Amino acid sequence: LRQGSMIAILAVGQTFVIITGGIDLSVGAVVGFATVIAAMLINAGVPIFLAVLLTLLVGVAIGLFHGFGIVKMGLPPFIITLATLTSLRGIGLLMTNGNSISINNDAFQLFSRSSFIGIPNLFWMVILVGIPAYVFLHHSRWGRYLFSVGSNAEASRLSGVNVQRTIYMAYTLSGLCAAFVGVLLASRIGIGNPTQAEGWELQAIASSVIGGTSLFGAVGSVHGPLLGAFILATINNGANLLNVNAFWQRIITGVLIIVIVYFDGLRRRGK
Repeated sequence: LRQGSMIAILAVGQTFVIITGGIDLSVGAVVGFATVIAAMLINAGVPIFLAVLLTLLVGVAIGLFHGFGIVKMGLPPFIITLATLTSLRGIGLLMTNGNSISINNDAFQLFSRSSFIGIPNLFWMVILVGIPAYVFLHHSRWGRYLFSVGSNAEASRLSGVNVQRTIYMAYTLSGLCAAFVGVLLASRIGIGNPTQAEGWELQAIASSVIGGTSLFGAVGSVHGPLLGAFILATINNGANLLNVNAFWQRIITGVLIIVIVYFDGLRRRGK
């Protein structure tokens, strides 16, 4: 449930991007980098609240950088986020000299390991993110803009939608969600390590797609990716209980993405 909760939050941020017709391959690296930032700030004596806030701002800055690369530099989302994926891992390793940073704060570590009324705190964080994300996507004009841009960016621009600002917003929200997951992961494992969350970007994409988001854009929801993340976590946990090799679990995830995207393409062509 704890692992599924973090992937679920990542999947929500990823969904905002995919709805616009883009993709964010950097979220796993942002998570790992955020664990390093949080660990360094907390060990430096920065109050937990301020350390968390600054870490989230790093995620926002990364999202804004992606938006700038796409909107102003004309780079494809795949390229700019892939470049960030590799760069952030390298920057994090330079900052830590290739080592993990142990977090010397019991209160910070206790949060992600604790429960409230028998439910892990990490699951409550899914609710904390999910409710405002649902309202934003399904009951605000900004949410409608995301769908509009994903459907037809040029038509959206002609109808008065600020397409550039909408793209900035989508990637900023994705970066924010990834940084938040980084804080939660640092709290859970008690270390900052830039190599953490490797492959989580694919799990986030898979969760979003399993939840009904179309990689072609303009189709998606908030509750779908949340459900998709827990379905994926259940599959992985079941595979662990059956002693299925972890490598096979990755293969299963990849096959799921291929199958779902294939049928989504058939559905689109049918329309």
